[in-house]
Amino acid sequence: MSDKQPGNPLHGVTLERMLTELVADYGWAELGRLIDIRCFNNDPSIKSSLKFLRKTEWARKQVEELYLTKKDG
Repeated sequence: MSDKQPGNPLHGVTLERMLTELVADYGWAELGRLIDIRCFNNDPSIKSSLKFLRKTEWARKQVEELYLTKKDG
């Protein structure tokens, strides 16, 4: 099995890196407005957000989509 993923723009990008970059670009308040989840709006931290995002697929997908939109724009 090959670990290469041609065409996958998220290959090699960790969830922590995505979240850290989004927080740096938008800040927690704006990120919480764009993706309305409690871990972004109520006492946010990278650690608590990662814990939630790793077990909640729909929220992780929203973060990935925002990250890709930011990278394209």
